[in-house]
Amino acid sequence: MWYVYMIQCADRSLYTGTTTDISRRVNEHNSGKGGRYTRIRIPVKLVYQEPCSNRSEALKREIEIKLLSKERKPALIKETVQGLGNPKNRKS
Repeated sequence: MWYVYMIQCADRSLYTGTTTDISRRVNEHNSGKGGRYTRIRIPVKLVYQEPCSNRSEALKREIEIKLLSKERKPALIKETVQGLGNPKNRKS
């Protein structure tokens, strides 16, 4: 299974990526071995995750999330935390 995830960096910015192992990937980001963007913004914390059936679906969803406005990304996180259903069923 693949996942698209968002982490919040120490400077409160959001980073979106894909992986097959979220805990390993977050640990990589926090150890400075993640993406170049997060290396200078640690520590990071996981704020959003969404399962995808394959890598292609995860990469497409990652792009959709990255294209969301700065206002919409926190709203997506909040909606998911509040358990309002599958994020794919909501208008992005």
